[in-house]
Amino acid sequence: MHIKVISLLNKTKGYLISKNIKMKKIFQFLIIVSAGLLMNSCYYDDLVERPIPEIPTDPDAPGYVEVKYGAEIQPIWNSNCILCHDASHPSLDLRVDVSYNDLVPQYVYADDANSSPLYLKIETGHGNASVTHKSLIKGWINQGAKNN
Repeated sequence: MHIKVISLLNKTKGYLISKNIKMKKIFQFLIIVSAGLLMNSCYYDDLVERPIPEIPTDPDAPGYVEVKYGAEIQPIWNSNCILCHDASHPSLDLRVDVSYNDLVPQYVYADDANSSPLYLKIETGHGNASVTHKSLIKGWINQGAKNN
């Protein structure tokens, strides 16, 4: 009888050790998953809509800087848009030598970014333009959409 009790205790001890190891693995898994969720939860900032800074349109206004098409706007098209909007695009080619003539006046209404089809499209997320790019494009349009 004494041997049966010892045998039963050894089986129970083995079962408990096995169960303890399984619980540790489950606990480790839960810690890793929780840490991953916590680290990824910090990306809510991208969901918050940030206001687009206004670029002054009056040359006499403090902080006025003229937005130049060739130096500031065309590089935006070059880095973000010409992969799709090239010579093969049916309506809007944004390559260096043709972009301005394709944009104005069909897609850009000088002095009125809020009514310009180009700006309205970009503002809603087309092309994934940054806040800085949106601000420059809006400033360029509101400053008269000059080919400078």
